[in-house]
Amino acid sequence: MTIQFLPTLNAILNFLALVCLICGYVAIKKGNKVVHRNFMVSAFCISSVFLVSYLTYRFVEGHKVFPDLGIIKTIYLAILIPHVILAALMVPLILRTFYLAYKGEWEKHKKIAKITFPIWVYVSITGVIIYFFLKAYYFS
Repeated sequence: MTIQFLPTLNAILNFLALVCLICGYVAIKKGNKVVHRNFMVSAFCISSVFLVSYLTYRFVEGHKVFPDLGIIKTIYLAILIPHVILAALMVPLILRTFYLAYKGEWEKHKKIAKITFPIWVYVSITGVIIYFFLKAYYFS
């Protein structure tokens, strides 16, 4: 059984999570709490599937070094390093944001969501960008 499709699946999942995040943001700005909740729960579920898929791929494939392509590698690392750091930080932020919504603590929820949302969006976008770097310079 091959898992070579997982990087592409992961990029798709990142993109779908991004779409859900943006739709959820638009919904809450329009005051539609139910649609907002549904999109955010969808983003959470998609990101959870991504995490399982990503960890599976990393566990099986191990760590690989990006080829030394001068400035391209520098740009790649400039995107990758904050992506990895923020991806690790966003897990507890997302869990806390969801917990506060679940408890109905809306003021606290809104306060932390203002931090969680842009990080989650950034990680989703840069996840797709990283995929294209790897696709162009590593997978091909």
